[in-house]
Amino acid sequence: MHIKSVYFLLVAFAISALTNAQQNIKNTSFLPGKVWYDMQGDTINAHGAGFYYEKGVYYWYGEHKSRNSLAEVGVRVYSSKDLLNWKNEGVALEVSKEASSEITRGSVIERPKVIYNEKTGKYVLWFHLELKGKGYEAARTGVAVSDSPVGPFRYLKSYRPNAGVWPQNFNSQQKKTNSNESSYKWWTKKWSEALVNGLYVRRDFEEGQMSRDMTVFVDDDGKAYHIHSSEENQTLHISLLTEDYLDFTDTWVRVQPGGQNEAPAVFKNGDYYYMITSGLTGWDPNAARSFRARSMLGPWQSLGNPAKGKGAEVTFNSQSTYVLPVEDRKDTFIFMADRWNPKNHQDGRYVWLPVIINNEGNPEIKWTDEWNFNEKSYSTENELGGK
Repeated sequence: MHIKSVYFLLVAFAISALTNAQQNIKNTSFLPGKVWYDMQGDTINAHGAGFYYEKGVYYWYGEHKSRNSLAEVGVRVYSSKDLLNWKNEGVALEVSKEASSEITRGSVIERPKVIYNEKTGKYVLWFHLELKGKGYEAARTGVAVSDSPVGPFRYLKSYRPNAGVWPQNFNSQQKKTNSNESSYKWWTKKWSEALVNGLYVRRDFEEGQMSRDMTVFVDDDGKAYHIHSSEENQTLHISLLTEDYLDFTDTWVRVQPGGQNEAPAVFKNGDYYYMITSGLTGWDPNAARSFRARSMLGPWQSLGNPAKGKGAEVTFNSQSTYVLPVEDRKDTFIFMADRWNPKNHQDGRYVWLPVIINNEGNPEIKWTDEWNFNEKSYSTENELGGK
């Protein structure tokens, strides 16, 4: 046998051994911000994620990224029984090959979130949608359905939410348009006052409200809510969905008008609903915000930055996407965030950290390089295992 042939055989053997070793690695702890491999040894590619739990299995849905932010594959889904080791289940929602489709390749599909409808038996996927070649001006939310949590999901349509419907916390005076307000310059006092008073709600009343960064939340009574950044990303909207979770009812409210919140993540603990958001700094990280309410429709009380310690001012270089209640572990929540890399979007990392509700009833997130669930679990009463 030629020396060159022996060399290539040795290289092939080494690559095969390395691949097999990667596939046999079992994760035993969370490593926030580090490269995360699935059970096949490939890097997990599921950004802006949403999560769903059913019958002992967690499902992780996220944007399959290439180097840029455009959708070239679609929404990928992974499954896990322990939240540490994930199996690639394929593409849950595939981009369309049809150029006329709203979800054609080159569109923007972000922040996919899946919920299950008990009445219809359907899995419902909501996501932020921007049309191909339109930048971020479409500001729509799309919906798809499936008979299985891993898909394939069938795309139905997109919305500009709440067309022709005023928010519940809007008064009669706010419904009246000032003929000069559309000419107000951004960041001036007049513009800010008009914004808080409903400038963009009135502008978008007929067409429907803008919907960019979003999430969905199913309450204990089965009612589902769509939470999204609207009004040029200046104000959050919370909307009650129809019973089949596929459309909007006439019930919705504005939250923190002019507060500049995006990337909402909602969870419930005891009698309170909590929401963690970020500010508006593009791909760059900023200080997170947190809120609390006794009803999903508010009013919402501001609680300040939930991140504590070194790196809190930039939320540990990440942006919120979801807060997961861990099944069968009382008062146990994981803050899930993305560490974006705009120069290479597929290399964006995942930052998962424990959320503790402190004695004042406020959420707290602290950095740890490595952590896992100890025998007693971590919660408002217990510490977490880790370094």
